[in-house]
Amino acid sequence: MIKTLYVGNISWGTTEEELQGAFAEHGEVLGCRIITERATGRSRGYGFVEVNDEDVAEMIEKMNGVELDGRRLVVNEAKPRE
Repeated sequence: MIKTLYVGNISWGTTEEELQGAFAEHGEVLGCRIITERATGRSRGYGFVEVNDEDVAEMIEKMNGVELDGRRLVVNEAKPRE
């Protein structure tokens, strides 16, 4: 089953490829997207990484608080949309 992780405090200069690469060191990454503003295309500083269910706990443990491009990432399981 696929789970989605919320990743916050992403540097505005970080690319989806860089984010995916950082997470791929700790398990298989099925998808990755950084949320951007529609008008400007600028990063909003957060995104989502899709991983296999069995990798969720390890990814959160290993990536939460890790520094990427000068910012400490905040990683937790994404809450479903209401």
